Amino acid sequence: MGFLLLWSAVVIMYPTTLAVIALTFSSYVLQPVFPNCVPPYMATRMLSATCLLLLTWVNCWSVRMATRIQDIFTVGKLAALGLIIVVGLVQIFHGHYETLTPQVAFSFEKPLSVGQMALAFLQASFAFSGWNFLNYVTEEVVEPRRNLPRAIYISIPLVTFVYTLTNIAYFSSMTPEELLSSNAVAVTFGEKLLGMFSVLMPISVALSTFGGINGYLFTSSRLCFSGAREGHLPSLLAMIHYKKCTPIPALLVCCSATIVILCIGETHNLINYVSFINYLSYGVTIAGLVYYRWKKPYLYRPIQVSVLVPIIYLLFLGTAPRFQSVLRASGVHWKEKPKCILDFVEKATHLGQRLVFCGVSLPGPHRDSST
Repeated sequence: MGFLLLWSAVVIMYPTTLAVIALTFSSYVLQPVFPNCVPPYMATRMLSATCLLLLTWVNCWSVRMATRIQDIFTVGKLAALGLIIVVGLVQIFHGHYETLTPQVAFSFEKPLSVGQMALAFLQASFAFSGWNFLNYVTEEVVEPRRNLPRAIYISIPLVTFVYTLTNIAYFSSMTPEELLSSNAVAVTFGEKLLGMFSVLMPISVALSTFGGINGYLFTSSRLCFSGAREGHLPSLLAMIHYKKCTPIPALLVCCSATIVILCIGETHNLINYVSFINYLSYGVTIAGLVYYRWKKPYLYRPIQVSVLVPIIYLLFLGTAPRFQSVLRASGVHWKEKPKCILDFVEKATHLGQRLVFCGVSLPGPHRDSST
């Protein structure tokens, strides 16, 4: 199960999510340039790929620089959301809340179906993805047994609160039809309410998504790196730069996979695709947690929460999509590989080491001071 989850994350989940965020970034940057139409396909792809390459270079160059960028752009993201929330609440206090009434906000243009409810669940859940990312970098977290639960307890309620208020703010001045038809919701919101200051919206959202790309690159490369160190991916991906201590091969693989997916999908289709895979894997993982709490209740657990949390999550997850088909797959560790394949892997590993000046990493607190 772990083998399958790792490969689906490296090949599908993280690159697809990165592609969605990069496309959102380019859409908001280009929207003021093309105010009356959808930005050109090639322009959005080229800008998204440029942003990915830039942030991949940053993450390859310095862990400290990558984390500083993440801190700065997180503050910028919250500032932009705070502006949207304040403007929306002012609208509501002035009596502009017609679209928030249940008969408007929850009206259905099409007959309700289980399939549509499933897609709504998946697309909404995509907005809250990221709650588990800190788990992938625990080796680089200071005092993880204390700080990991603290970060989760603070961040999840904060994100839920901010996201809910942001949607309420949007509905204070936009109908559901306007929200669905807009290519850049925050830009449309700003044009309606901010007047000459509406230019702040595309800038703010672009900065926010820029930070999101950086965060996904940071965590996805660590997942790839850890999987390779366990022997589930090529050994080259478990190597780090001999001076900078950054997982350059893993970062390059994540960037390359994302650029490939950028060229083959549209934003909404990608969201539906990755959300299905994400929550299938989450469901299996959390079911495994419940199983072990039941079968082996006395195992040592450094970080432990009430078993009600995963049970409630599984109950909500069960209301999500009906699976029309079941994909059966199995992971096989091919031990007796032909000599030609082993020789090719060895030569490719040596070439990669020479190209990016990387070597084998050791587990434990050996990182540079920047971590």
